Amino acid sequence: MTKLDAKIPEGSLAEKWTKYQSSVPLVNPANKRSLEIVIVGSGLAGASAAASLAELGYKVKVFCFQDSPRRAHSIAAQGGINAAKNYQNDGDSVYRLFYDTIKGGDYRAREANVHRLAEVSGNIIDQCVAQGVPFAREYGGLLSNRSFGGTQVQRTFYAAGQTGQQLLLGAYSALQRQVGMGNVKMYTRHEMLDVVTIDGKARGIIARDSVTGALERHFGHAVLLCTGGYGNVFYLSTNAMGSNVTAAWKAHKKGAFFANPCYTQIHPTCIPVSGDHQSKLTLMSESLRNDGRIWVPKKQNDNRKANEIPEDERDYYLERRYPAFGNLVPRDIASRAAKERCDAGYGVGTSKMAVYLDYAAAIIRYGKGEANKNNMHNPSDEEIQAMGKAVVKEKYGNLFDMYKQITGEDPYEVPMRIYPAVHYTMGGLWVDYNLMTTVPGLYALGEANFSDHGANRLGASALMQGLADGYFVIPYTIGNYLASEIRTPAMSTDSEAFVAAEKEVRDRLETLMNIKGSKPVDYFHKRLGKIMWDECGMARSAEGLKASIKEIQALQKEFWSDVKIPGEIDNLNPELEKAGRVADFLELGELMCIDALDRNESCGGHFRTEYQTEDGEALRDDENYAYVAAWEYEKQSTFKLHKEELKYENIKIAQRSYK
Repeated sequence: MTKLDAKIPEGSLAEKWTKYQSSVPLVNPANKRSLEIVIVGSGLAGASAAASLAELGYKVKVFCFQDSPRRAHSIAAQGGINAAKNYQNDGDSVYRLFYDTIKGGDYRAREANVHRLAEVSGNIIDQCVAQGVPFAREYGGLLSNRSFGGTQVQRTFYAAGQTGQQLLLGAYSALQRQVGMGNVKMYTRHEMLDVVTIDGKARGIIARDSVTGALERHFGHAVLLCTGGYGNVFYLSTNAMGSNVTAAWKAHKKGAFFANPCYTQIHPTCIPVSGDHQSKLTLMSESLRNDGRIWVPKKQNDNRKANEIPEDERDYYLERRYPAFGNLVPRDIASRAAKERCDAGYGVGTSKMAVYLDYAAAIIRYGKGEANKNNMHNPSDEEIQAMGKAVVKEKYGNLFDMYKQITGEDPYEVPMRIYPAVHYTMGGLWVDYNLMTTVPGLYALGEANFSDHGANRLGASALMQGLADGYFVIPYTIGNYLASEIRTPAMSTDSEAFVAAEKEVRDRLETLMNIKGSKPVDYFHKRLGKIMWDECGMARSAEGLKASIKEIQALQKEFWSDVKIPGEIDNLNPELEKAGRVADFLELGELMCIDALDRNESCGGHFRTEYQTEDGEALRDDENYAYVAAWEYEKQSTFKLHKEELKYENIKIAQRSYK
């Protein structure tokens, strides 16, 4: 048996999950009470898993580095969550959601996992409605849907522009109920700094109390990592400043393979970079592409204001190039198209690294619709504008307010300026069908695993995957492992493995503190981010990747000899926390470039300039690269590649076309 056994059930695609649920080993209620589960991360995946597993009767510990689970980065998601309910009666189905996701990921995702995701998607909406999540509703009270990129149906459920916040509050309330009942013990302001393995199985973690600096040992019969993605390796991204790869990277060093690390999603709809002072970028929801039209001037280096450029001098380039999908092409395609226009000299704004997202036509369209509803036969332009803006405000108001607050421009009056930015990471820890990594007893959920998205995630699928994993997948699949662990008593955290793991963590922290160099942590993070964005961002080349690997290795040496960390080790020390995270980012960045260099094709968000069609689209090599690249850590800067072949038995692989 190979190390990469995905454990995909036998049978037809549509029956795999149903049969699995009917035949998977179970743990009886009395035995669940003696089994302990450690969950790291309290976002959508972590909170939903903790609430579900505690409800089943397991003893659960949850760790998050924020001061409350409500601060998890899931709260920042804006646009919506996908589900195949076909409420619009526009032809949606479980199969169509499955197909759109596989195609959107450029045929680099695992069929069985994606189909399961589509199957349980509808249950997520029912669960969240029952929790009181205030999804948008139509006039008659039915749940509303809108469109997202890469699909031709409306399947995205939403709560204005704050869907992530509302979904997280739903999961959080379920989690807090279990905390109140004593089934979950919550550890806030705790950061996981290592996985403890005993006889090859994950048996707990070493965590640092961020307030006191104390190191703690925690046992678990199983450990679940729900720690999000690693987009902050680029320094500037849409992620929260605290988002990091440390938990996943420590697991990787303990034997968990890291899959497809080079698959990074660039989101096309972000507020452009304004200067060197910025520490993060702001996402403007993809839902804005529902009604907004994206364009640039037809004339190069046109310095006129947007509203001064007449209609016939505007290039609605997505509508021109991709008539079937228009402004709703997938994120990777929309991002590359924006970069191509700006690189060709058609960019707008002071930096010329932006394109327009224009709501003028939508405001008029909605205004006329409202006039008809109100039986107004000859409304004035001002009345149409006012009514149209009111509709847009109801749908997207908080997003428009956010844009105005950040840029000082009113998007109701002038087009927004947007440009692509690093957003989600499709790579992550390799997991099998059970969501277990290559370390027995160690699971990865949500964005922390290499997920169901292939080389490009469709919009509104991150929330779907996180909640699917937590509410509807892990409660079944974890029993497959724990059924054989019921005779394993709780292990003492004074055992040799725990003591050694804690010493290793302590030694690393002391090494960092004792460097006493001259440069702050952010200096190294910014330099790494620039290397990654320039050479492993929207476009990659063999030459650039080879050079960047050497640059990152040199930067690692400089970091470990010249980083300056003020403060004390046994106290509140945000700079020490940051230093540990950046040290891990430096190692991850190297692996990302190695993976991107090894994959001699373009697919989804992985765009190698040497491999593109005549039209500048991604050119896959299905004969040689239809696999998941899973990397095993051997030693510093040395990784071994394992391949999980991807087999497509239910769909025909084709060159992606959204024209």
